[in-house]
Amino acid sequence: MFGAFIHRKPARSLEQDDAAFDSTTFSLTTAVPRPAERRSDDRMPALLRVAKLITPEGEQLIRVRNMSAGGLSAEHGQQLSVGEIVSLEIGSQRVPATVVWKREGICGIKFDSSVDLGELLAGRKPRHGFRARPPRLEVQCKASLRIDKTYYTVDVHDLSLGGLKVEPIEEYCLGKQVVVVVESLRPVKGEVRWFADRKAGIVFDEPLKFEELAEWMGKRLEMASLKASYKRD
Repeated sequence: MFGAFIHRKPARSLEQDDAAFDSTTFSLTTAVPRPAERRSDDRMPALLRVAKLITPEGEQLIRVRNMSAGGLSAEHGQQLSVGEIVSLEIGSQRVPATVVWKREGICGIKFDSSVDLGELLAGRKPRHGFRARPPRLEVQCKASLRIDKTYYTVDVHDLSLGGLKVEPIEEYCLGKQVVVVVESLRPVKGEVRWFADRKAGIVFDEPLKFEELAEWMGKRLEMASLKASYKRD
């Protein structure tokens, strides 16, 4: 299922991730991008913009290859069906859409109504002193958190390539270096950047790879589907 994603590459800095945003191709038309020829499909996955796709089964990250005012084509991990009703989180916008074609791990998605690409691209530019936040997946799971020599078990509320939100945690942890282990993901180093009401935001020193987070989320969705089927039986 995730064969199209598995490309072992060194982790990139957040600055490189920001620059990679513009490597997705944008077209000033209302047509949904069509499947590309094989010879033009060798675009490096690391240079594609990451967005969030919301389906009835759950959320997943996708890599946007091409985008127009009328739709986009993207690499996806979890199974999608032609005609499936979905929504996309692109920057700060939530866009209703429909899957209109798919081929070998790539799909075409048509927006319910055309979007203003100029407004969308202007909206993603961070204000001075602020960094654009990567798409977050809403998850409910446990994580192990090590701060100095103390270990905590915390609840994870959302997770992205660049960080996560957890609780409960104490205010003294603000600004501390941490090591986080979320279920079956590898240990990740980071820093507690904000604190409020025993909740904290942790920014990773090096972002997770798209492949590992997509595969991790896919396994969670498969397990949820199996549990739902078992209950129905």
